[in-house]
Amino acid sequence: MSDFHFDVSMRDFETRVLQASLKTPVLVDFWAEWCAPCKVLKPILEKLAEEYQGRFLLAKVNADENPELSAYFGVRSIPTVVMLVEGQPSDGFTGARSEAEARAFIDRFVPPPPIDARAEAAKRVEAGDWQGAYAVLQAFLADHPQDEAASLDAVAALMELGRGKEAESLLSREFTQEAERAEAFRARLALARTAADVAPLMEKLAQNPDNHAARLELARSLAGQGRYAEALEAALEVVRRDRHFDDAAGRRLLLELFTLIGATESYDDLVRRYRRALSALLN
Repeated sequence: MSDFHFDVSMRDFETRVLQASLKTPVLVDFWAEWCAPCKVLKPILEKLAEEYQGRFLLAKVNADENPELSAYFGVRSIPTVVMLVEGQPSDGFTGARSEAEARAFIDRFVPPPPIDARAEAAKRVEAGDWQGAYAVLQAFLADHPQDEAASLDAVAALMELGRGKEAESLLSREFTQEAERAEAFRARLALARTAADVAPLMEKLAQNPDNHAARLELARSLAGQGRYAEALEAALEVVRRDRHFDDAAGRRLLLELFTLIGATESYDDLVRRYRRALSALLN
């Protein structure tokens, strides 16, 4: 028995249909075993009830077994379908309908499906539209301010847009379910605040390519500016040249950057690529 479509009778019609319709639209289908059009329509309605996942309920009434209900709703032929909203019949139809026609009828009364804000924002990020992603998340958070995952998605978007102060403001709250991810974003913001000018560091490396300390500082500064691919490459170059420098500082910085960058899903491919490269150097 489905939660979304079920048989009802006079005995439970009050609770399962009338009272239920105060919160959720209930579609009442009057049918009978001998009715051929009923056998066409009923599976269509059941399929839609499952698809809509509770946005409306389907109550199936055997008209022959429940003549009082049939009389109450003025059923003269079957199948007859009646939509109840807030305890009152709103509209209906008789006879079989195609799936498209039944869907169009139902859509007049049921609320639209909820938008998965994080999924929609992710699609926009994939298209490079960070501003659009942030707009979707901002609208969602206006009604769901405590959603930690969406809040951190918004932080990621703000950081990509160069709006660090707004990102810091969002991060000022406590994150209990997404604590590690929140800390990763806080660390990225801290890195951005302390990022040095890369030009002098590049000059030092031009004069001495084995200045590993300068190269590590360059990697941090590049990461602070959001130039993550360059930052990872600079840190990896230290490992290539001297994996043991300063107690494996190059490897440690790479692992740190993997954590910081990994807080944003759009960098997953970049992190995977450099994890593989680091593994290949060390093995």
